[in-house]
Amino acid sequence: MSGHSKWSQIKHKKAGADAKRGKIFTKIVKEISIAARLGGGDPTGNPRLRTAIDKAKEVNMPGDNIKRAIMKGTGELPGVSYEEALYEGYGPGGTAILIEVLTDNKNRTSPEIRHTLTKNGGNLGEAGCVSWMFEKKGYILIEKTRSEEDAVMAAALDAGAEDMRNDPKEDNYEIITSPEYMQKVKTSIEASGIPVSLAEITMLPKSYVTLDLKQAEQMLRLIEALEDHEDVQNVYTNFDAPEEVIARVGR
Repeated sequence: MSGHSKWSQIKHKKAGADAKRGKIFTKIVKEISIAARLGGGDPTGNPRLRTAIDKAKEVNMPGDNIKRAIMKGTGELPGVSYEEALYEGYGPGGTAILIEVLTDNKNRTSPEIRHTLTKNGGNLGEAGCVSWMFEKKGYILIEKTRSEEDAVMAAALDAGAEDMRNDPKEDNYEIITSPEYMQKVKTSIEASGIPVSLAEITMLPKSYVTLDLKQAEQMLRLIEALEDHEDVQNVYTNFDAPEEVIARVGR
């Protein structure tokens, strides 16, 4: 898990900052709409929608915005039809990159993603070239200073978590679940009075590539450029780097 905890926290902080500019709102509205279109507008029976709504609430999205996004997804209101796409490629140092996209025009988005990768030291690959290096998992972070390890472990494992990791060098406990159990585990932990810092469905690398200082800085620029694209929902990579470099992007 080296590097993943720090990077997840940085992305979480950036989401709050981006929300002030409205950028993250646009991405979450897309996710809510497509989740509602694929699984219905009731979050109790649609885990993907429930997760998207939780994310919207974390960045203080108004309830009316959430409601309209759901109604656009279910067809109760007119809206844009988005298509899901997954791009795979490579970054500096041979790192693997997965890019999840929601777009209304794949013919426009594809060359833009390719250009962004090439411009920032990466390149687009064929379908399946790196996705095998990742596993889709539920991922929960809990601050060590706000909870006891035994209490976290009991609440998480009793609810069906697959693993709990306690790296002495990290400030958080990491809980790994199957995607369908993430919400149940999160609810169990919170019901035990333990605050959850982050809960998301993510793509966890099976192994990591360690980058030197120059490569790491180039990699962070590439990720920033990809995440700035309006159609990009998530960027996953298997890079690790010196902590001071990773922390730099979170400032």
